[in-house]
Amino acid sequence: MSLVLCVDFGSTFTKAALVDEVSGELIGTAGHRTTLPDDEGRGDVLDGLDACRRELGRTHPEVGDAEVLACSSAGGGLRIAVVGSEELVTAEAGRRVALSSGGKVVAVLSRASDDALYRDLGHTTRPDVVLLTGGTDGGDPDGLLLGARRIASSGWHGPVVVAGNAAAQDEAVSLLAGLPVIVTDNVVPRIGVLEPEPARRAIREMFLAHVIGGKGLSRRTDFTAMVRGATPDLVLTGVEVLAAVTGGNGVVVVDVGGATTDVHSVVRLDPEDAGLSREVVASTPVTRTVEGDLGMRWSAVSTWEAAHRAGLLGEDLRPAVVRRTADPAFLPGTEAERREDEEIAAAAALLALRRHVGRSRVVVGPGGRVVERTGKDRREVGLLVGSGGVLRHANTDGVAQILASLTGRSPEGWQLPEHPRLVVDRDYVLAAVGLLAERRPEAAAALARSLSACAETPAS
Repeated sequence: MSLVLCVDFGSTFTKAALVDEVSGELIGTAGHRTTLPDDEGRGDVLDGLDACRRELGRTHPEVGDAEVLACSSAGGGLRIAVVGSEELVTAEAGRRVALSSGGKVVAVLSRASDDALYRDLGHTTRPDVVLLTGGTDGGDPDGLLLGARRIASSGWHGPVVVAGNAAAQDEAVSLLAGLPVIVTDNVVPRIGVLEPEPARRAIREMFLAHVIGGKGLSRRTDFTAMVRGATPDLVLTGVEVLAAVTGGNGVVVVDVGGATTDVHSVVRLDPEDAGLSREVVASTPVTRTVEGDLGMRWSAVSTWEAAHRAGLLGEDLRPAVVRRTADPAFLPGTEAERREDEEIAAAAALLALRRHVGRSRVVVGPGGRVVERTGKDRREVGLLVGSGGVLRHANTDGVAQILASLTGRSPEGWQLPEHPRLVVDRDYVLAAVGLLAERRPEAAAALARSLSACAETPAS
């Protein structure tokens, strides 16, 4: 048996899955609170991994010989700023690419943005990577070059991924001389076409080469060697594998975390959705949204505020969210505290999914009554996966409490999955699937099928 230890260094917890890399069988799992260095340099992110190894070693001593493949969102994860020509076209395209690359988008700048916002890159905004887009291939070079000039004059000294007009890329690189730069294919090579994969790979390369080692998470040299990418990037890869092996009408994954709630979806596109007939930027089969104001701990207060405005949470829960924001390490110790966590999670999950899918409404215009749609229509999706610590540790009633509102026909027009099968990623295998996908695709597919097989009956 050839074993590999797939590890996610999360913002709160480090999760480890021991997998047979030939068959894809899940052998065992372990978890430990993520161990970040303190202000005096004590502690190491790999201390949590060592604890997971010891736990697994009690029943699987062979874990000591397993190769480690890891992803990380510890220390704030991957922060990306996007610079594009027009806010509604190349900047928006860059934002979607950045999200699919596993990053949290901290700024979207265009030619209309003030110089002060560019200067903020090295001070207030502080991204890990800047993604520079602009223009279609062979088109007007000014969009890409103006962005390069403004980055160069902003005082930004970090890495830049150039993914704009191919005809202007060499000059853009010259303008960015002295900065770490990777050049890749244009994310918008032609009008109405969005091609995120080359830029997604380049951002992952920058993350590994210039970001993960620079966060000071570990003094040990093996940390950077084991990390393969940002956690959300590898999870999205896992979702793509899951969608491929399950077939049907696609997959939606809602991942409720301490700081953000992420929604990943992979669907088959209607040919009408592939162009610009409905959206300024073309749709893609793979979509990820990150809601930085929705979470269980760091973002608990802002979750309550958004949910309260939406009529989902009452005043009685405010003391609970204040406590969790003040103490992100808080763990529920009573049944009442667990119910509070489940209420917060249900609100975060529903709000995040609503933002992801958008809604359809009948409006009256000059031509009469028409259906107006926003966001991504996910009503026909066949599988909905819940993820995150609160779901993994919840009992059956708690899972039902969190997932119940995410499905069904919405009276308000939200384009939520109407009749999906439901499953909870209790063993956190999606990250492991993503880590295995490139070098062991058959094992990754088998592990994904094991998750799909846990699906329950269709949601009512």
